[in-house]
Amino acid sequence: MLPSTTSGAPSVPVPPLAGIGLRHRHVADFLTDPPDVSWIEVHSETYLAAGGPRLRALETVRRDYPLSCHGVGLSLGSADGIDPRHLNRLATLYARLQPELVSDHLAWSTAGGTFLNDLLPLPYTDEALEIVRRNVERVQERLKRPILVENPSRYLDFAQSTIPEAEFLAELARRTGCGLLLDVNNIHVSAHNTGFDPLDYLSAIPADTVGEIHVAGHAVHDTGCGTLLIDDHGATVADPVWALLTEALRRTGPRPVLVEWDTRVPELPVLLGEAATAARLIALIDKEACDAA
Repeated sequence: MLPSTTSGAPSVPVPPLAGIGLRHRHVADFLTDPPDVSWIEVHSETYLAAGGPRLRALETVRRDYPLSCHGVGLSLGSADGIDPRHLNRLATLYARLQPELVSDHLAWSTAGGTFLNDLLPLPYTDEALEIVRRNVERVQERLKRPILVENPSRYLDFAQSTIPEAEFLAELARRTGCGLLLDVNNIHVSAHNTGFDPLDYLSAIPADTVGEIHVAGHAVHDTGCGTLLIDDHGATVADPVWALLTEALRRTGPRPVLVEWDTRVPELPVLLGEAATAARLIALIDKEACDAA
């Protein structure tokens, strides 16, 4: 059991070790026999109800693990700005759970008061950067904490884009003080689909801005004129993504690494096995750094 604050939440930060996303089918396992995993992450919007058994179960599990809350609905890229009702509900949830990390995506999901159930891409321009800057600063002001912003998976490039994605994110972090959630599966998927070098991408990300790293599985589709990678979080992590994680960690040093699995969710031991692979890579990088010192 971790040391706790008066709120019942662990009083230690998310460690630079491997964690897993807590999904509904595994909650009972965590309640009856808490697994040996260093930290957990949940999707914030799953727990926005004011009470109920799902939120109470998370509060119970959370006593044993550092927690990251990963949002999917802030619409940080929306020209309409941040929905104050949604932001207030998140602020209430985070005040209750006291997560050590909070994140959302470089994407938009709302337009004209309509919510679209997807993480939609935006062009990387000076105008878009200013919009995202305003939105991130609004969120951080309301939450009274910095957030992490995740790089998206992409399937096309906008003709209007004038700033490479990694440079866009680096400048966003510089202007707002936010951190970055580096999803190396998304980098691999986007690099394959749009034709950039993932190692050049990693080199453009300031190491000190990376607060968390994600890995996940993806699907491979034959389009008849080549393959398209789809970021579906529905399989084991592919070897090229593990290799890219290793390169990312060599640049950043050990960081909290999360294994995401959101579709066709397997039994808990499978997910813990993926986390064990991530943990071995973190330990490898830590040893390399110690040997070089």
